[in-house]
Amino acid sequence: MSDPALPAARPTVDPRRLSAVPQPAGQRAPGGTQGGTVFDIKGVDVFYGDFKAVKEVNFTVTRNEITALIGPSGCGKSTLLRSLNRMNDLIPGARVEGTVAYHGKNIYDQGVDPVEVRRRIGMVFQKANPFPKSIFDNVAYGPRIHGVKRTELADIVEDSLRKAALWDEVKDKLKQSALALSGGQQQRLCIARTIALSPEVVLMDEPCSALDPIATARIEELMVDLARQFTIVIVTHNMQQAARVSDKTAFFSTEVNELSDTRTGVLVEFDDTQRIFTTPSDERTENYVTGRFG
Repeated sequence: MSDPALPAARPTVDPRRLSAVPQPAGQRAPGGTQGGTVFDIKGVDVFYGDFKAVKEVNFTVTRNEITALIGPSGCGKSTLLRSLNRMNDLIPGARVEGTVAYHGKNIYDQGVDPVEVRRRIGMVFQKANPFPKSIFDNVAYGPRIHGVKRTELADIVEDSLRKAALWDEVKDKLKQSALALSGGQQQRLCIARTIALSPEVVLMDEPCSALDPIATARIEELMVDLARQFTIVIVTHNMQQAARVSDKTAFFSTEVNELSDTRTGVLVEFDDTQRIFTTPSDERTENYVTGRFG
């Protein structure tokens, strides 16, 4: 990035950074601290024009943990997620107030390069969005435009596909169109494309919402495995999924403005996932996780 106060960027890609063969996902220990603070989110409000979509969000994200954002539709989960790598910059009229500190540096400070922010903080979207290119070219796309040498691309593609638990399924058809893959395979390809740039953080916006239970289980297992190398923040409507894979959970709800008939997202509670689902401190959280509303 142009701002030298940000932590030094990782090398664009180092295939040796990750093990060559994915290891089976282990059981998560919700609430276990894996490392230092990656994000420190303080007093964050997100606006679309004059409309305040999310207000006064405060929580931290810890290295190598999975943080889940849950809550009813329209409570600002995806809006907040996109604020963590400045994807909202691409929406006309959107703005963020407050501090989204990444390793102590506000990513919204003047002079911070949003393109570099998104390289370090990658995103996987709700609907798989492979490019109309070959499987190989999908994964190689990011490293290629960042100047990685052609001779290194094959190793990067293989390494990324292995980490996405897709290599064995596609290694003999890398030149075939990515659009020919199944939905679950396409989503894992998009994960491989994201991690090919060696980000530190991977944001996932409902990555399993369009998948069947078998494909969902594969993605969940993959998330647990990837958390050994990356920090993950996931938006999900599936409370069982949040309980299965995450270490920390943030529960969002809405406040209704009776005059304008608009809803603003608010963070109700943030805690260890086990506590959120067993002994939450706020009655609204308990009502949501027990199915009384939402």
